[in-house]
Amino acid sequence: MSLPPKPASRPDRVSLWRYARLFRQDILSAQPARLYRAWMAEFKTPFFRSYLINQPELIKKVLKERPDDFPKSERISEGLRPLLGNSVFLTNGAAWKRQRRIIDPAFEGGRLRETFPAMWDAAEAAAARLETRTGQIVEIEAETSHAAADVIFRTLFSIPIEHHLAQAVFDEFRVYQRSQPLLNLAAFVPLPRWMPRFFQRRTKSSAARIRRLIAELTHQRMAEIDAGTAPDDLATKIMTTADPVTGERFDADEMIDQVAIFFLAGHETSASALAWTLYLMALHPEWQDRLAEEARVLDVCDFSVMSKLRLSRDVFREALRLYPPVPMMVREASCPERFRDREVSTGAQIVISPWHLHRQERLWDNPDGFDPTRWQTENGQKCGREAYMPFSAGPRVCTGAGFAMVEGPLILSRILRDFRVVAQPDRVPVPVAHLTVRSDKGIWLGLERR
Repeated sequence: MSLPPKPASRPDRVSLWRYARLFRQDILSAQPARLYRAWMAEFKTPFFRSYLINQPELIKKVLKERPDDFPKSERISEGLRPLLGNSVFLTNGAAWKRQRRIIDPAFEGGRLRETFPAMWDAAEAAAARLETRTGQIVEIEAETSHAAADVIFRTLFSIPIEHHLAQAVFDEFRVYQRSQPLLNLAAFVPLPRWMPRFFQRRTKSSAARIRRLIAELTHQRMAEIDAGTAPDDLATKIMTTADPVTGERFDADEMIDQVAIFFLAGHETSASALAWTLYLMALHPEWQDRLAEEARVLDVCDFSVMSKLRLSRDVFREALRLYPPVPMMVREASCPERFRDREVSTGAQIVISPWHLHRQERLWDNPDGFDPTRWQTENGQKCGREAYMPFSAGPRVCTGAGFAMVEGPLILSRILRDFRVVAQPDRVPVPVAHLTVRSDKGIWLGLERR
């Protein structure tokens, strides 16, 4: 079986109005086909310019060499700030650096070993839920969303998804997810500030409900910390860590902002990645069987098993290449630049697209093909260093990248150890961008007991 189709790319030239209409439907299909082979593309409007950069040298300059000169675009906040407030995902400069100094210690290598039992329990719970669905056609995105949310609540607050507050956040987030595209229209299409924004009222009300629930969890944990009864989990670690520079800790409002992004980043992206990985396994049963054989080591909860899940890790990496959960990132030029003999003015939007970079025809061997063995080849290793960024890159690389690379292969292996997933030829999913890359009508797979 072949891969599901890429979104139908638009013609290379369309009007701004046509682009806006396409974008509102789906940002992936709004992009021209030539971006899979271009090093750089300029989008002109009467208001200002956007540039999509697809060349490793330019991306390195923006994300790694001079990140302070290319801060996150303020236009991103127009759609996400109602949920994320001033979280680490949206801030820039000194505020962002302070937040990372407090957050990063919670995700250091040693903490992965400490959080592993919670991930293991979430994987076991996911398998138990699937046990009741054998012999059925299952919408797998719903199952991976459930599992990923369970991981977040177990590792962050030491509560399972069945806890009433965790379940309420999860239920409300499903409403939010479908009401909000990846970013608002203004983040990619350079429209003037006075033009109306889509999804605003519905998205804001849903975000407010999520934040109220997160606030309840946060205040409960602060009370437990004061009483000396708090469990030693990620929330406690972050709330009790002082900035080594200022000595300050997060107050309640700041912590609510951070929990919101932990849930969005940790739950939404992992759910997307796992769903597409399972679909790829359904398309490639020979790989599915190899992972099931490898997963026989999952008999005792021991962090050392992760070193034995090499095939699962390579398969998960390949799924992240083909279907990066966050397909596009936006930065803003804070000073005049020159990219590939083009003048880039101050305030111009710089778009970096893992979706296109991971399939760049000039870089990757067999860019649209599913091949987990590529990571052992010279081309795959070179591209892995220079043209692979499912978690971004540079100082702003996702704090939870290591966390995700344990969670994903673990849950994938645990599911495939006991179950076989079967593709449905009459239900071929087409990737679209909501908050992350999801299927237009869900990913439906047959579920069989091994």
